[in-house]
Amino acid sequence: MDKVLIRALRIDTVIGVYDWEKAIQQSLFLDLDMAWDIKPAAGTDDYSHALCYETVSNRLTALITEKPIELIETVAEMAARCVLEEFKVSWVRVRVMKPGAVKTAEAVGVEIERSAGD
Repeated sequence: MDKVLIRALRIDTVIGVYDWEKAIQQSLFLDLDMAWDIKPAAGTDDYSHALCYETVSNRLTALITEKPIELIETVAEMAARCVLEEFKVSWVRVRVMKPGAVKTAEAVGVEIERSAGD
């Protein structure tokens, strides 16, 4: 399976369950692995056969900043569903990292894998 990647997509949003978290924006970092057949684009150097990383990144940023969210698990599910449905990939792995959530850890996070039809 071919994969296209987006690494450390930074999204500043209101995320958290505590009152102080709901009053500020915090950074999340998303990693995405997306099943996408790169052969048509690679073989022809034709942009129309490629998955546009900027379009995916902008769409996820808009989705995740639309309203406050409490859980990074929700962010992961939202991102996976968006990529599968709107960009028609057959499989996606999403990792969401929240730096500074635990004082003794660099970040906390979740990682999920979803397929079209899940």
